[in-house]
Amino acid sequence: MNKKIYILIFLLFYLKGAFAQLNANDTVISAFLPVVTYAFQIPGGDVALQYGNNSTIGGALKFKTNKNWLWSVEANFIFGSNIKNADSILSMVETHDHFIIDGNGTYALYSLYERGYNLTFGVGKILNLLSANPNSGVMISGGVGLLMHRMKIDNQHKTAPQINDDYGKGYDRLTGGLSLNEFVGYYYMGNTKLVNFYAGFEFIQGFTKSRRDWIFDQMRRDDSNHFDWFIGFKVGWFIPVYNRAPDKYYYY
Repeated sequence: MNKKIYILIFLLFYLKGAFAQLNANDTVISAFLPVVTYAFQIPGGDVALQYGNNSTIGGALKFKTNKNWLWSVEANFIFGSNIKNADSILSMVETHDHFIIDGNGTYALYSLYERGYNLTFGVGKILNLLSANPNSGVMISGGVGLLMHRMKIDNQHKTAPQINDDYGKGYDRLTGGLSLNEFVGYYYMGNTKLVNFYAGFEFIQGFTKSRRDWIFDQMRRDDSNHFDWFIGFKVGWFIPVYNRAPDKYYYY
């Protein structure tokens, strides 16, 4: 019992020291950073044959050390509506005028979207360049993760069985694999916990393969290796978690 009490006391003093009251304007601070992000991306490589420009929205948990290193885990949801070659992909189930007849004998209502996600584990560094304070400056980072993307077929009320459930998977081009991520931009952390952000350019490379056993419109299995890449402009907003020092007031 005494041993547990000593450990608890040690942890309390440790945490008190780790999150002592600090001022971001004059001290390099270690802090947890919950982040919300948005990016606009231009695709390239194999993925550009299937989709146009897209966006991502996501979240991250970063830890900034008192040496201005950043460690992070991040998840981003990929979404877009610019689908290329859609008519050729669904040609097997479309009429000659590019409609799909549903189970009721009427034209099916459906839309096509790009969907996916990118999960990344990364490390970065805040450099003392153009810095507004010791916790701000040019930010560079890199990471490794998992990239997945597909074409979502959204059939209203699921009235067309030929493009839903397992049949829909034969057309959706689900693709995924290892990804690399690089970022260069500017990171600002102020003494207020509301005005904190970073912005810059993000580069993603995906070494992917088809994750479907059979592609219906091509009547084959795709075992080839794909190279997908994205270039985007990304912004992130965060609230650092640390004990901020009280404002100083002077009376005369």
